Amino acid sequence: MELIGYTDKFSVTAGDNLEFKISTDSPDYKAEIVRLIHGDQNPLGPGFKEKVIESSISKKYPGQKQFAYCGSYVMVQSHEVLEKLNQLTIQTWVFPTQIRGKTPQGLLSKWWSTKNDGYRLFLNNKGQLEFQIGYENGKMIKLASRFSLETNHWYFVAVTLDVSSLKAILWLKELPASSHDTTLFSTECPILPLPFPNNDAPLLIGAGLSKKLPDNRVIGLNGFNGKIQNPCFFGRCLNSKEIEHLNQGIPPEIIDSKNLLAAWDFSRDISTSIVRDTGPLQLHGKTINTPSRAVTGYNWRGNECDFKNAPNEYSAIYFHEDDLDDAGWKTDFSLTIPFDLKSGIYAARLRTDNDEDYIPFFVRSNKRVQQAKIVFLIPSLSYLAYGNERMQFNPMLGSLMASPRKLNHDPLDSYLAKHPEFSASLYDKHTDGSGFINASRLRPITNLRPKYLKWREGGPRHIVSDLYLVDWLETKNFEFDILTDEDLHHGGIESLRQYQVVLTGAHPEYTTGNMLSALEQYLSTGGRLMYLGGNGFYWVTSIYSHKPHIMEVRRGQSGTRTWESAPGENYHSSTGELGGLWKHRGKPPNNLVGIGCSSMGWATKSGGYIRSKDSFDKRVGFIFEGIKGNEIIGNFGLAMGGAAGDELDRLDYQLGTPRHAIHLASSTGHDNRYQQVIEDILQLKDTQEYGGTANSNVRADMVYFETPHKGAVFSVGSISWCGSLSHNNYNNNVSQITENVLKKFLS
Repeated sequence: MELIGYTDKFSVTAGDNLEFKISTDSPDYKAEIVRLIHGDQNPLGPGFKEKVIESSISKKYPGQKQFAYCGSYVMVQSHEVLEKLNQLTIQTWVFPTQIRGKTPQGLLSKWWSTKNDGYRLFLNNKGQLEFQIGYENGKMIKLASRFSLETNHWYFVAVTLDVSSLKAILWLKELPASSHDTTLFSTECPILPLPFPNNDAPLLIGAGLSKKLPDNRVIGLNGFNGKIQNPCFFGRCLNSKEIEHLNQGIPPEIIDSKNLLAAWDFSRDISTSIVRDTGPLQLHGKTINTPSRAVTGYNWRGNECDFKNAPNEYSAIYFHEDDLDDAGWKTDFSLTIPFDLKSGIYAARLRTDNDEDYIPFFVRSNKRVQQAKIVFLIPSLSYLAYGNERMQFNPMLGSLMASPRKLNHDPLDSYLAKHPEFSASLYDKHTDGSGFINASRLRPITNLRPKYLKWREGGPRHIVSDLYLVDWLETKNFEFDILTDEDLHHGGIESLRQYQVVLTGAHPEYTTGNMLSALEQYLSTGGRLMYLGGNGFYWVTSIYSHKPHIMEVRRGQSGTRTWESAPGENYHSSTGELGGLWKHRGKPPNNLVGIGCSSMGWATKSGGYIRSKDSFDKRVGFIFEGIKGNEIIGNFGLAMGGAAGDELDRLDYQLGTPRHAIHLASSTGHDNRYQQVIEDILQLKDTQEYGGTANSNVRADMVYFETPHKGAVFSVGSISWCGSLSHNNYNNNVSQITENVLKKFLS
């Protein structure tokens, strides 16, 4: 039985309206609001903790089955000039990245799925270029190329047809940049002595069929995998010489401005959903499901890698059949956030007789009431980047994360495998092998659940790891507020000014420029930061201004990654900024928190920390109050068995660690499953020196340093740290050190 859902927002505050969108096979289900406190159900820990909150939504609701439709394309609303034609020329450039699929892949189409009339240009199941004209009487004409197209090659394609002369011609040419064969292929076909098909279907670019849903939404089917560049339409049948001029890149308005109907310039408005038509009718389109923009075209020469400096060389759009930016589900119920609801992590708990689901959301503080001195910065962009991760189903990607630990198979992963329409994470690859650069929160995210166990560790990560800290704060009676990454991105320094201490989550890996600036300003004006995780502040991340539910990441050609950006495609379409690692933008995490990502691994058991000689300096004596000098810190815990595990950060003065930072402790006991991060390796050698048994850089460092105006930073450098807080009923050295620092930072 299915029971799954999502919200229209991650973060809300008092008075906001939050919508819940549910899909279930069950005839009904019960919904309640719960405050989430501890997620890990491991019997060695405190167990699952939640608190039911009385609210107006606590009741039964009728169930309904809802569907998501993935696949990106451009939709142009129907116009009479595209319906009543006697002559027509269609031309574009295409770069297929996947050939011979189960269904045809549409390039340009004006065709209803329920009718057999219209026209469409597509790749058929054999990978051949094909053009069809369908008539209401059921008759159809077809013409196709003799050969199949190749993946990752650019092609010039065109169709001309003339109703009066009863002739249609298909033109195809592989571009010289991809091949030495410069022959312009053409094939001719007679058409029927009938009027040109007249229908009101929208014109789709990157899809082959238009389908009207019961709620009157129109979606595109038979999506294309690959790039399409600057299609144009003429209301005349161009001759072979004019076709050759188009092939040479001569602008369509120069060839025949009088009969030009539409010419879409994909290099314009790249950061938006608008697809601009420079033709006389202004038939502007809209991208659906956020295809990739700021990608190289057939005419990219490699001299300029920033699309803003050579826009005409980036006038292509990259479509994928598995893109998704909004599942578009109907709202089942809504919650107006009460003014007396405490800031924290909450969820709608859904239950049927046989199933259960939690849909988390985050409540910011109510400015009308006294705010806490502590704010927990929820790494919601990391949640989103990893959302619906499917690496475990990809043998190649899964092997990258191999470990001797037994792989966990959470039921939610099995459910996700059956629903490709929910798209994937920024760690996965599209069906054509390219990496996902966009991730949306307007869809069911199966691994954003408080009881979810990650396949690789067989244990908690992300929201479950962050609930370790929530539980500890509540157990220790620390008042705190919640703030998400997006809140900080949009609110900047003003969202932090009232707080004395900022706590990070276990894995704040994805950071926008606005977030970094806010944290830098916060520390420079006396703020205190406790970085309680690992591999933080790593990837350059941006958020679309017109679609704030979508984040964008371009991996570049460095960093520990499961895919890399194509040449010339490192700049973000959403903001125009250079992607990749913050380190390569001159902002390594060492500058901010004193440490940066050093290694990662998923060994059978994580280790603990050994204190350094500098940890006995009186300047940091408060950190180790109640801790013996020879204690191993955190050689226990719910997260992989120790406080120093998963992904680790180390001190490095050459990478920006402040010179006055004190190195407090380092982790120990890492085996060769832990490897140094690839961005630190300039040249491979014939030794095993990159593993934990031989490489001193494979470690987590605990660091402390002061910032101006009595500010300070304390960093632990490990994702697993908070998993040790509850050990021995919260009476342990990890808990003690965290409490010592937090109390000092509050004083």
